[in-house]
Amino acid sequence: MTTPRSQLIALDVTPYYHCVSRCVRRSFLCGEDAVSGRSYEHRRDWLEKRILKLADIYCIDICAYAVMSNHYHLVVHINRPKAESLTNDEVIERWQTEHQLPPLMQRYVKRQLTCKAEYRCCEQLIHRWRKRLFSLSWMMKELNFEIALQANREDGCTGHFWEGRFKSQALLDGKAVLAAMTYVDLNPVRAKIAETPETSEYTSLKKRLDSLEADQPTPHGLYPFIGYERLNQPDGIPFRLMDYIEWVDLAGRQIREDKRGFIDERQPEILTRLSLNHIDCLKLITDMERRRRIWVGSAESLESTKTSLNKSRIDGLKI
Repeated sequence: MTTPRSQLIALDVTPYYHCVSRCVRRSFLCGEDAVSGRSYEHRRDWLEKRILKLADIYCIDICAYAVMSNHYHLVVHINRPKAESLTNDEVIERWQTEHQLPPLMQRYVKRQLTCKAEYRCCEQLIHRWRKRLFSLSWMMKELNFEIALQANREDGCTGHFWEGRFKSQALLDGKAVLAAMTYVDLNPVRAKIAETPETSEYTSLKKRLDSLEADQPTPHGLYPFIGYERLNQPDGIPFRLMDYIEWVDLAGRQIREDKRGFIDERQPEILTRLSLNHIDCLKLITDMERRRRIWVGSAESLESTKTSLNKSRIDGLKI
């Protein structure tokens, strides 16, 4: 039986999630179809731009992404506090970027309402939109719908383009977030369609590296790295970007059978701070694909999650 999404997304437990969405047809999402020889590479650009655009509208931060030939990965941070702090006008402004406002709401924006009943109706609608702005299901639906529409139009056909539901994994602690981001950013290397992380097109790490090379801050649409936990810390991924790049480079050399490389005995700082060693983390990256589970984290995090959800058992992958 399919588990309701409401039981898979528990914001009181964690705001971090790993999502995967796959094509249902033989036709590729992107890349080149080996049978017909037709190239769909331009669709990767569609999807990357759509991901980053929706990140501007929704209060859902993009930590990592990778666009593959017939599926894509996201690691997201659902920013409910940000959505709840928006003014009513800010909620409307975000929502109307992708949706046409009903006539009553257009009058609300122009301050032309004439009675309390109209105000109450608008307040209820704004409340609904505010909740949708931090709904992972809504964002994924709008991401997939637009790409399916464009692909079907290009292919001259109708019908389902994506599998019925996207898959999600809850990332319960910093170790799980690091492993999921590494897994996602290294997907093209694991699939042997790229030699190194820096040559992996349509990944968040490539986007970040390009920005670094251009001496620019965090790329538009991506959640920033803010360093390790401290007082008065701004919103962002609680690692240092350079530590993350160092770790992904090491992991990328380890997972390529033809590029084993030298295993440096010096632990990357990002692993030391998370009390991980690189062998365990590499195993976890592999296990995230082979042993797909709904909840990922340390033994302590999994136990805490069971308590929070009032369950005796959960489908968890222990780090």
